[in-house]
Amino acid sequence: MAHDVVMPQMGESIAEGTVSKWLKQVGDKVDRDEPLLEISTDKVDAEIPSPAAGTLVEIMAKEGDTVPVNAVVARIAADGEAAAPAPAAPAKQPEAPAATAETAVNSQITDDAETVNPQITDDVASAEPEEKVTSLDERRRTKSSPLVRKIAAENNVDISRIEGTGVSGRVTKNDILDFMQQPKPAAAEKPAAAEPAPAPQARAPRPTPQFAEGATVRLEPLTVMRKRIAQHMTQSKQTSAHVHTVFEIDFTAVEKLRRQNKDAYAERSVKLTYMPFIVQAVIAGLREFPILNASMDESNIIYHREFNIGIAVALEWGLIVPVLKHADELNILGASRAINDLGERARSKKLSPEDVQGGTFTITNPGVFGGLFGLPIINQPQVAILGVGGIKKRPVVVETKDGDFIAIRSMCYLSLGFDHRLIDGAIADQFMARVKEIIEKGQFTM
Repeated sequence: MAHDVVMPQMGESIAEGTVSKWLKQVGDKVDRDEPLLEISTDKVDAEIPSPAAGTLVEIMAKEGDTVPVNAVVARIAADGEAAAPAPAAPAKQPEAPAATAETAVNSQITDDAETVNPQITDDVASAEPEEKVTSLDERRRTKSSPLVRKIAAENNVDISRIEGTGVSGRVTKNDILDFMQQPKPAAAEKPAAAEPAPAPQARAPRPTPQFAEGATVRLEPLTVMRKRIAQHMTQSKQTSAHVHTVFEIDFTAVEKLRRQNKDAYAERSVKLTYMPFIVQAVIAGLREFPILNASMDESNIIYHREFNIGIAVALEWGLIVPVLKHADELNILGASRAINDLGERARSKKLSPEDVQGGTFTITNPGVFGGLFGLPIINQPQVAILGVGGIKKRPVVVETKDGDFIAIRSMCYLSLGFDHRLIDGAIADQFMARVKEIIEKGQFTM
């Protein structure tokens, strides 16, 4: 029985989706829940898994096509039906039984090879036992999703060295990430220093545009995500009266807490960054100045009881803002775990529409790439956004009761963009002063 692959409804307000990329092609075998295609909507980019195991026999929506929710975009035939979609080539069918054992391994192996087609194992064992069994084991282990293969390629990781925990030894995303986090002489220290460093995460070099011979320009259509970003940013600038204020803040107390707790957090598989501390300080400020946690329409101020903090994540293909829901209920450990999870799922296109909806205030972190500070655009329909600059050690004048002295401190510029239609400069600065006080005094719940 053939299975239809339909455009899913990624949220109540979503009526259509765009096929961004096919991860499989007609004739490819797929496993149930294996990533099949990537789609883009107004709210989120996501990988869509296969609804069944079998062979992809038909693709109805090409890359770039925008189709309604529940429209059929592809069909998958069960293993027994895989030959049915190819009646145009009957002459080749008799050759199938004569295929060698190696061909059978190449074309028929799945994660369930032993149970679905036990003859494969028998054939391999009879034709060069040790060599073929090893080959089968390696194929099974290196069989992985496009995301896993991409991570491996960008980090020069040999997947065959990883013991997979998936079905029949399949290497999952968690397997490769855990493998990469294992102690290494040079690489082990990089993650710990990632956030304060100008370039915290090694990224694959961006491809240089290829120009036709003699051409001086090259046209490339905007991706769906870039179109959406352009629309939202333009709308925000046209809607809100943007004003910014910048505060210099001493993060030395936060840095001390990070150093004291990062090893204990690492034992729980949680990376402790500056962001959870900033989130907790922001929530303290929002409690005292709730107008910054509001939104507005033409006639009303809409106050929000919940503190849902959007945290911008820079992707190689754009920008997305997953939302940390009920952030006021989390201590530093809980916020760290939740922020790490949202970031990972954003980069692997595993976010759901609910993960990017309902934000009441947004934090963006241009400083992670070395910037001194940024002046971010408000994320509509919110009325304020916080920009985090680079945290760097600088000599500063420290005032004490015994006099002033110069010390080396971990300093950072935080910028607040706010909608002057609703928020006056005095309120914005009072909010920032409260955030500054929390951070500099180290008043956090760990």
